Amino acid sequence: MELSLQSAKTAMRSQPFSLLLSAEITSFEATSVELLVPITDRVKQQHGFVHGGVISYAADNALTFAGGAALGPAVVTSEFKINYLRPAKGEKLVARARVIHAGKTQAVCQCEVFSVAGEEEVLCAVAQGTIASLSQPK
Repeated sequence: MELSLQSAKTAMRSQPFSLLLSAEITSFEATSVELLVPITDRVKQQHGFVHGGVISYAADNALTFAGGAALGPAVVTSEFKINYLRPAKGEKLVARARVIHAGKTQAVCQCEVFSVAGEEEVLCAVAQGTIASLSQPK
């Protein structure tokens, strides 16, 4: 499979949970990715903020797509950690992930998740994860 924005969008459309959240890949480069999740009432918790699980989803999927850009499309998250910095509210979440280091079988990636209202972006979470290749090294 060719690694391109179009192939990333196709992969995203094959994920039922991503479809449920109306998530989309908006940028896909060799070492970075941007993922968008619209903020609707369906993804909020009881205080009106975006549920932490949705923020984690955005970080996890952005990390994995970034790792996949470096390692190839057959990847999974091996582990990740997230720090919630402030409540997320607004119109959309934007997760931007980049590869910090990639070897033959795994990549370490970092992600920042922003809540966006109008033109204003507010950093609401940071995450780091290890992405593992499912392919056998040659």
